[in-house]
Amino acid sequence: MKNRIVMKLFLLTSGLCLFIILAIFIGQTLFFERFYAEKKVDQLTEAIASFRQEYLNIDEEDRLRQLEQDFYQEHNAWIVVLDENGNIKGTEDYFIELDRAFIFTDTSKRNTERKYIEDEPINIPIYYLINQEELIDQENILNEYPTVEVQGVKKEDVIYPFQLFWRSDDTIDSFFDRQGSYSYTLWENKQLLQEAEEFDEAPLSIYGHVKDIHIPDVTHSILSNPILTDKLKEFQINLLLDNNVETEVQDFEQDNIQYKLLVNPAKNSNGETIYFYTLASLQPVNEAVQMIKEYYIYIVLFAVALVLLAAFYYSKGIARPLLRINDATKSMRNLDFTERITVQSKDEIGELSNNINFLSTTLQSYIDQLQQDVEIERQLEQTRKDFIAGVSHELKTPLSIMKSCMAILQDGVATEKKDHYFNAMENEVNRMDRLIADMLELAKYESGTYKIEMNAFFIDELIRSVYNQLSLKVIDQQIDVNLNLHSVEVIANQDRVEQVITNFLSNAIQHTPDKGKIVVTTLSEEDKVKITVENEGSHIEEEQLEKIWDRFYQGEKSQRSKQGTGLGLAISKNILKLHHVPFGVINTKKGVCFYFYLNKK
Repeated sequence: MKNRIVMKLFLLTSGLCLFIILAIFIGQTLFFERFYAEKKVDQLTEAIASFRQEYLNIDEEDRLRQLEQDFYQEHNAWIVVLDENGNIKGTEDYFIELDRAFIFTDTSKRNTERKYIEDEPINIPIYYLINQEELIDQENILNEYPTVEVQGVKKEDVIYPFQLFWRSDDTIDSFFDRQGSYSYTLWENKQLLQEAEEFDEAPLSIYGHVKDIHIPDVTHSILSNPILTDKLKEFQINLLLDNNVETEVQDFEQDNIQYKLLVNPAKNSNGETIYFYTLASLQPVNEAVQMIKEYYIYIVLFAVALVLLAAFYYSKGIARPLLRINDATKSMRNLDFTERITVQSKDEIGELSNNINFLSTTLQSYIDQLQQDVEIERQLEQTRKDFIAGVSHELKTPLSIMKSCMAILQDGVATEKKDHYFNAMENEVNRMDRLIADMLELAKYESGTYKIEMNAFFIDELIRSVYNQLSLKVIDQQIDVNLNLHSVEVIANQDRVEQVITNFLSNAIQHTPDKGKIVVTTLSEEDKVKITVENEGSHIEEEQLEKIWDRFYQGEKSQRSKQGTGLGLAISKNILKLHHVPFGVINTKKGVCFYFYLNKK
């Protein structure tokens, strides 16, 4: 036995340690990086939505640029707003200005098909041609050799440059005479250059002198990021070529660093399409993973400490079943047999625990039986008390009426109405008789000891029988009763169901105005049949729909003497509960509908 316990302790302790180390390793290698990336995307999505809301509500360019800088500071991600052609919003001050310019619509013919621009200088955007830091370094070259040629593509009267050439000769005429001498490429957009042939219009060339170079404040511009600039170039090309723009989250890697790219289209106040282009680096998570690897030495020390704690825990676990057995036997000594010993081992301790559990279960079953008998006795006593309380309460009114009538007759007052008072007393006596009979029947159903017997019968025949019994009341009130019945055989107690139908139909007749309408319907639903009794008349208030099943409930107190004992629906409720079937009442467009279900044979 000792060896078995030692083996269990060793295996459980070793397994726990291996599980912990494996869980840490898997979490570090598989889930942590993925979790960080997903969390980053969720945070960026929320931040972009907030940025978009602020962006659409402001117009100042400086405020827009500051908004982009704040976004980077808060979320460590670059965001830029593009127009529908992929041009960066807020970079109108990043261009070169050319004067004395010629435009060639065919770059292969230098001396023909040229157009001289005299009216005003041409502004060439260059933020996709050169990085800002490089432009600052090369600005002197343009100042010294200001003659340049710009090649680009044209779409919808907008020029998109993809190459800029410079040469030392500052004479425009020599440009047309010495072909090939200007071929030194200063700046270029390689992505657009590769796709230039895909445009509908052929590439064009612009030749002129650099009049001015406009450079935005480098410290407040996202254009200093070459990775973002390259991605923006690719995005603009897709827009210009009318390719499908990827708006889902994109992943790419550059210089061994993972990046997330998000593109969110929107509409500005003018109804124009704009894009919120966001680039986020996942370099922090790579650093965190590397830090965790270096932290492994501490994890090993922690695992050793955990082994010691686990060994102590499982050694206590061996003794725990014995402690549970002791606690269980103490409870049994105090006649509490509800406690169980949860030991599933195959050794002697497990066998002993099972024997004690069996003994406890057997004793508990006898105690439960005794408690059920006591509960039944308690229910009978409560039913008796309820019966006495109900009778004493409900008999006060008829007894008071009878006492008043007898006093009037004894005093000889209004002798001409003697018959009226005798009739009133007779009605109250009859009502008390019905009340006591109903309460006795209700007490029988509520006692919990009544056993209902089931038999087979046709529900449509039973409904017609009840209707024939109540037909005189229907004729007196000139009520139109429509019986939509199907021949369905059900399993229930026929006498008790007849009582329910009588109560429902009597209640409908009682609350239907003269010349009103009552509809009785049977509907087959799989293994059940639904019986409904719907009458025209006033609706029942929603908060009263559940209360009408209570004993002595009467919706219109003023009609007490004309109506029943207030127990009919309470009796019906208990009968239907004994049948274990659904029932209820709902308001309809024209009145009220009572319904219940019975099981088919």
